[in-house]
Amino acid sequence: MKPTSNLFAAVAILLASFPVAAQSQAATSVAELRLGIYSYKNGQYEDATRHFAKAIELDGSNINARLYLATTYMSQYIPGVDSPDNIHFAEAAIEQYQHVLGVDAELTPRVNSAKGIGYLYLNMKKFDDSKKYYRVATDLDPDDPEPHYSIGVIDWTKCYQPRMDARALLGLRPEDHLDPNDPEQNKVCGEFKVKNTPAIEEGIDSLSKAIQLRPDYDDAMAYLNLMYREKADVECDDLAARAEDLRTADHWVDMTLRVKKLKAEKNKREAVPTAPSPQ
Repeated sequence: MKPTSNLFAAVAILLASFPVAAQSQAATSVAELRLGIYSYKNGQYEDATRHFAKAIELDGSNINARLYLATTYMSQYIPGVDSPDNIHFAEAAIEQYQHVLGVDAELTPRVNSAKGIGYLYLNMKKFDDSKKYYRVATDLDPDDPEPHYSIGVIDWTKCYQPRMDARALLGLRPEDHLDPNDPEQNKVCGEFKVKNTPAIEEGIDSLSKAIQLRPDYDDAMAYLNLMYREKADVECDDLAARAEDLRTADHWVDMTLRVKKLKAEKNKREAVPTAPSPQ
């Protein structure tokens, strides 16, 4: 989150009521914050980290310094790399975000902190922890579609790969469905229906909520298509329900393409310069 001139003005007014020593520390904390922002914007993460940490040391209530420090750590984290140094960046960012969640900060910093923690845990493949913090974000701001979308993505991820691994062991092609007339396939289908149905239902509900809150949320539409395909493949005991799920999935494919096309056309129109008025 980028600090604004209004923020600095508010800080300056607040400092006027502090004792001289407190004013000096708080003012120096703001100065360190500004130096950190300059370093961060120039990709000098080590310097930025030092300045933000110093700002917090001088004034532990400097929420913006904590958010920038968390963002600096997150910017250095590489998803999928499990080295100790890389994990340290994620854990250090989470520590700062958790601090913001634990104080009486304004709504937006707390929501962004919850989403930041959810994002980091998602990329660390700690899915239950990730969903926990995305739910914190939805509790704080029920009208934000992004946490609902992220929960849906996690639910699909948890369902998809184990099911595909089991299908591969059965020698099935991607376009093949689990066959209720094959005893081995039917057994696998039943197991995954029991295991995956709670996540499938939650995923569909979460993605539908995201689209309700943002009607042109094409990414959520694309995952809703995938979620219905998860549901279809485990409908071994109800082939009519499978067919209906596949029709619903195809509907969301069409909607995704339609929304993407409309967005592309809008961007193209906005990119065309307006002709000057006749003089």
